[in-house]
Amino acid sequence: MSKQTTKEPIPKFKTEAQERAYWETHDSTVHVDWTKAQKVKLPNLKPTTKTISLRLPQ
Repeated sequence: MSKQTTKEPIPKFKTEAQERAYWETHDSTVHVDWTKAQKVKLPNLKPTTKTISLRLPQ
C-alpha cells in the first residue's frame, strides 16, 4: 500500500519576524517530505576560531 500525501508549499514572508512567528506555530512535516531526506557531507567546513561562553541554569 503506497501512501500519497500532498505537501503544502512554504508561504512567502515579507519580514523575518513574520517567518519566525509562522515557524513557532507550525511543523515542517506539513511542508517537507523528510522520508526523502539524504545525508550530506560538508568537507570544506572549518572549525570556528572564536570562543563562546554559555551560562546555563543549574
